[in-house]
Amino acid sequence: MSRWEPNARGRLEQAALDLYRERGFEQTTAAQIAERAGLTERTFFRHYADKREVLFGGSPALEQAFVDTLAATPATAAPIDAMAATLETVAAFFLERQDFARQRQAVITANAELRERELIKLASLSAALAATLRRRGVKEPAASLTAEAGIAVFKIGFERWVGDSGERTLAEFLRESLHELKLVASGE
Repeated sequence: MSRWEPNARGRLEQAALDLYRERGFEQTTAAQIAERAGLTERTFFRHYADKREVLFGGSPALEQAFVDTLAATPATAAPIDAMAATLETVAAFFLERQDFARQRQAVITANAELRERELIKLASLSAALAATLRRRGVKEPAASLTAEAGIAVFKIGFERWVGDSGERTLAEFLRESLHELKLVASGE
């Protein structure tokens, strides 16, 4: 193996997904992932704390994108409108990644430990969004309710998107899910 190869993280992610699908999450080791990616186990642990994190390595960047986008929405926007604009903008984070997202979600869905990890990451994202809303002057419980609603819309829209044939964008599913939430909230 060479000392340095470009795109180590991407190669590790793809190798992990391939192995998780072939062998199952529990039966796959970090060493096997590194070997499949053409890297050393030491390189694996330089990028990821454990084999679960390969699936969640993009979480910090996604959270930052959510927070930065929400913080940049006009101060005059109502909280739910600011969240809608944020969802719309963050959907671009997933352009050209539907196949990867679909494979990743299948692995997560098949494993209780990974489903729990996904929920923890979503809870962290919700807390960061609520804190951002509070900094924008939104009082409680409106800040937490808006953040939780935004995460619910994201989760449902994302699940529908990865289950789709690929003809529609994530943004479309997010808009649809938000519209449904507004209908439920209005009692229609």
